[in-house]
Amino acid sequence: MDPVTDTTEDGDAFTKVTSKKSHKRKHEVSAMDTEGPRASKRPQFPPISSDQLRGPDEMRRIPVPAHRYTPLKENWLKIFTPIVENLQLQVRFNLKTRSVEIKTCQETRDIASLTKAADFVRAFVLGFQVEDALALIRLDELFLESFDVTDVKPLKGDHLSRAIGRIAGKGGKTKFTIENVTKTRIVLAETKVHILGSFQNIKMARTAICNLILGSPPSKVYGNIRAVASRSAERF
Repeated sequence: MDPVTDTTEDGDAFTKVTSKKSHKRKHEVSAMDTEGPRASKRPQFPPISSDQLRGPDEMRRIPVPAHRYTPLKENWLKIFTPIVENLQLQVRFNLKTRSVEIKTCQETRDIASLTKAADFVRAFVLGFQVEDALALIRLDELFLESFDVTDVKPLKGDHLSRAIGRIAGKGGKTKFTIENVTKTRIVLAETKVHILGSFQNIKMARTAICNLILGSPPSKVYGNIRAVASRSAERF
């Protein structure tokens, strides 16, 4: 590297030496400028046809207990219509296996329609109203959760009956209050508890029901779920 020499008015000469770091940095910048932008080559894939995306026909079978035969027969048209017209699926009730069978066909466009229809029928079989279960088809953020009362606390005899009575309340008042505050739907079937709603709302309802099973008074449970619901509403 050649030093640069400057001369002042008095004639005294001094040398100005450039640092190695600045020289190296300038060299890198000039090298980057000379290279220019590199064109990124993206792989080009041909579009997949609907037949390849769908694959072979799939079928789901939902068993129906004996006590749900009459409601299924009365509401069959309400169940049949959205599955066939909106989801483009095939559905039938198999008398031999006593189950509802749902199958994809050539008109089926969305591969997730089969799962939605199966969840819809399963929710109705568990005891939910058709209008409530229909939300599983319309919305993607809804889920079903089921658990047993004895999973929370091993109860027997009258203790188990009292725990179920605390969840329901007088005339179903406690259950309706939990449903309205947490924006869920709850079904009590003997010792089974089924909850339909979004993930966060199911969590709030499950916590309230578990506290009732463990022996908390309903007034305390009401206060807790209202506080949690108000905090979640402020957050969103």
